[in-house]
Amino acid sequence: MNIPVMDRRPNLTSTSDFLLLEFSEVREIQILHFFLFLVLYLTAMVGNLFIITIIVLDHHLHTPMYFFLINLALMDMGTISVTVPKSMANSLMNSRTISYYGCVAQVFFFFSFGGSDFVLLTIMAHDRYVAICNPLQYETIMNKGVCIQMAMSAWICGIINGILHTSGTFSRIFCSHVVDQFFCEVPKLIILSCNDLYLVEVGLLVLSCSVMFGCLVFITTYVLIFRAVFRIPSAKGRQKALSTCIPHLTVLSLFACTGIFSYSKPPGNVSSHLDLGFAVIYTIIPFMMNPFIYSMRNKEIQTALWKLFHQRHFPNRIPSLF
Repeated sequence: MNIPVMDRRPNLTSTSDFLLLEFSEVREIQILHFFLFLVLYLTAMVGNLFIITIIVLDHHLHTPMYFFLINLALMDMGTISVTVPKSMANSLMNSRTISYYGCVAQVFFFFSFGGSDFVLLTIMAHDRYVAICNPLQYETIMNKGVCIQMAMSAWICGIINGILHTSGTFSRIFCSHVVDQFFCEVPKLIILSCNDLYLVEVGLLVLSCSVMFGCLVFITTYVLIFRAVFRIPSAKGRQKALSTCIPHLTVLSLFACTGIFSYSKPPGNVSSHLDLGFAVIYTIIPFMMNPFIYSMRNKEIQTALWKLFHQRHFPNRIPSLF
């Protein structure tokens, strides 16, 4: 991509606006991009709101697993709202700019929601492990207080993750403000650095990837889960157990693999189009697929939806989530 002359000036200020990657210079394709992202964004938002509504209105779903699922839906809506609306607005207005502080906000909230999302997915793996491998003590182990503490820890870990990466990314001066991505992606910002302070953020990315790898190692408890599942004598019991495990594992694998690939690869080793494709996958697809995977493969949510459509009135008071 050609960098405008104005962005090569040595007296470029650290708070100048950034220029994001545009999908095309052709106006018709820009409009197509806007409507395509609009459909994906609305699908993700409506789907996650649907999950939250179903769980809140059906008291049979007020269990730890669905409590975590509500938190996951909130994180998914937050993550996709960080990047997609700005890209849509730029395409609609034929613009590429994002303010310096808008870019800071994107990095902070993306790492905050994304970090919380991954920690919560790990917690949900632990929840499924206890439910399937130690069912007699499930209510004791996964009690209300423990579940609230786990959810809070996921949110706090995400916020700390966002603060660390934001401070590490914007603690230096940029030689250029042209970002080769449709949002402020940290690896694309690192290569714009004028000094060696970018090594701080590189270290943080290595640390994050290590933590994610540790979480993935912990999530290999699914091997134990599947062993326990196939020991269940009834086919119905095995199907019910797998219906809650396979969707979670599918979403986690898609999110983790594409995210780790995008943030751990050396700069310049992948073509710009492939880079863009992976960015679209890990910033949009998992958060759009989550509600559909859980609802389509989960009999309890399907039953709750059926009941919801056949109720003549809703209760005036929404009960506790437990």
